[in-house]
Amino acid sequence: MASKDTTQADCLAKIDAILQESVAAGVTGLSAAITSARGYWTFVAGVSDLGSQQPITSTHLFGVGSITKIFTAVVIFQLIEEGKLRLTDTVSKLLDPEIYRDIDNAAEANVDLLLSHETGIDNWEDDPTWIKVGRGSKLDPSHKWTKVEPLDYIRRPRLTAPERGNYYYANTNYELLSFMIEKVTQNTAEAEIRRRILEPLGMDHTFLEGFEEQKQGTMTKRYHFATEEYREVAGINPAFPELQDGKLIDCTASNLSVEWTAGGIVSTPSDLVKFATAIRDGKLLSAESLATMKMWRPTSSEASEMGHGLFRMKDSEKHGWLGHFGGVLGFTGALWWREEGDCVISVLSNVGVIHSGDVPSSGAHVIIKSKIRELAAELAGL
Repeated sequence: MASKDTTQADCLAKIDAILQESVAAGVTGLSAAITSARGYWTFVAGVSDLGSQQPITSTHLFGVGSITKIFTAVVIFQLIEEGKLRLTDTVSKLLDPEIYRDIDNAAEANVDLLLSHETGIDNWEDDPTWIKVGRGSKLDPSHKWTKVEPLDYIRRPRLTAPERGNYYYANTNYELLSFMIEKVTQNTAEAEIRRRILEPLGMDHTFLEGFEEQKQGTMTKRYHFATEEYREVAGINPAFPELQDGKLIDCTASNLSVEWTAGGIVSTPSDLVKFATAIRDGKLLSAESLATMKMWRPTSSEASEMGHGLFRMKDSEKHGWLGHFGGVLGFTGALWWREEGDCVISVLSNVGVIHSGDVPSSGAHVIIKSKIRELAAELAGL
């Protein structure tokens, strides 16, 4: 019978191989972290810069995309616990009408529906004009977006969202939640995230790009799969060099200010697993708040359910995992923890896939399509 050390070494080798396979398939670089009571492990593969071939390290910083939404949700639930917000509070009750004017279904959307993406509000991220301006051919890489600016793209009759009460994923929901945070705290949403989460947990390699300064770590370069679908939907920006015979673009000149609290956080897998562990262990929220986060509802995918700021999916062995994927221009990522037992995993990569359709691999693919979650659970002794 194999010893525990042999089994662990085998798991570590298999996880390394999964990341290397992703790089071989076309991903520029990946960083991962796994934590449990049994130990803490980091993994890297690929490069942070295709030109210099600088290897990825565990302290390299990546955009985390919509994993940011978990941070926003945690602050919202803390404010509910403090009596400053209620799940029934509406946009029209709390916000200046100028923020949400002419946006269908916005006025009566409440905190409950905003958290669970059931407001019936359009997603500015799906607007064809915004895609080109925000992530494609018409993007101004030097432009810093204001917090309200993305909403200007959906000040019109809704085009894509279903009726209120039905699931439809929208960055808009979390932008409106963040304006609520700012209203009731009289502080910026990013400052509240820092005060309530980043500083208490010692997340020194995490910040909200475009609204805070980077203090530690080194940013990777950011790349994006320039597939035919991306070229058609977003278009190639003349400021972004094409690489590898047009398979990739280098979008390092861009910034994540447009994403704000829906997707603008930059971090490391090590910081993210620290955050997830604190949520799971009740260090940030009460048991009642955690239970509300886990009120699962169907999504557009049979593979996942949506709560209030969290998704739930199952691995090949039917075990539940809670967390979120993230995808923005130049980055993809994942943060998940097992529903039963002590195991948290995060994978981040410096190549984006959003608007790109079918791609050979990504940080999210590593979680979904490989055995990495099962191997992480084995490392954790589950």
